[in-house]
Formats: sequence, C-alpha cells, structure tokens
Amino acid sequence: MAENEQNTQEQQAPQFAIQRVYLKDASFEAPNSPQIFTKQWQPEINLNMNTATAKLDETVFEVVLTLTVTAKNDGDTAFLVELQQAGIFTVSGLADAELHHTLGAFCPSILFPYAREAIDNLVNKGSFPALMLSPVNFDALYAQQMQQQQTEQATAEEAPQH
Repeated sequence: MAENEQNTQEQQAPQFAIQRVYLKDASFEAPNSPQIFTKQWQPEINLNMNTATAKLDETVFEVVLTLTVTAKNDGDTAFLVELQQAGIFTVSGLADAELHHTLGAFCPSILFPYAREAIDNLVNKGSFPALMLSPVNFDALYAQQMQQQQTEQATAEEAPQH
C-alpha cells in the first residue's frame, strides 16, 4: 500500500519543463525611411502585448507572447515591430487555477527576454538606436486581468434580464 501512495504522490507532484523556445513570427517596417533619419531622434514608443495558449497534448502547451512596438518621431511612424515569441512547455500536477497562472504569467515571463532581444536586434538592423524594453511584471498583469474578468462577470450577473 505504501508503494501505491508513493506512486500517486509522484504522479501528482507538480512538473514543469521548457521543451522549446522559438521565434514564431517577426515583422519590421520602417515606412518613412529614409526621411525619418533626417529628423532629431525623440521617439514616442508604444508597446502592446498579448498572450495566447494552445494545448498540444494532455500536459504539453504552446504559449505565444505577441509584442507590437510602434515608434513615432515628430508625428511620423519611424518603425513598427510585430513579434511572436513562442515556447512549448510541459506542465502537469497543477490545479486548474495554478495551471492557468503558470500559462498566463510564468511562461510569458520566461519568453519576454527572448522577445526583447529579438526586437532590439530588428530595430538595430533597421539602423535605429538600441531599444531595450523595460521588464514586465507578468504576475501583476495577470492579477489585473483576473480582477477585470471578475468585475465584468459580477456586472453581467447583476444586469437585469429582459
């Protein structure tokens, strides 16, 4: 009986492994070159982020972190970078809430440094100054997203039915 309990505990123990990290898609545009290079460089940087998760197998998931960076200089678009940094992760032995948090916050935080480096490389190859994106607190973003969903759900439940 002790062996069966030990086997059950081993099967239930949380498991996490990175199978692969890869660049899924990348796009760089400098629509106003070469004129943009004649202006003094005082960029306005806008960053949009999104994540998506796909279940590949019972315990294998693909997480895709999508970043879109737009730089405007003196009102003109200097460059636009769209990038999808992906990873394949093996995750097992977690409750649904823990699994959701792992895929929604922990995995994107692993992918972000790779995406940040790829974006910097693309920007440099476009002959623009280095662009080192600030670190992102994915745990805080995840918590904010969960709070927003709970608020929306509560509001929907309170709305009168016609």
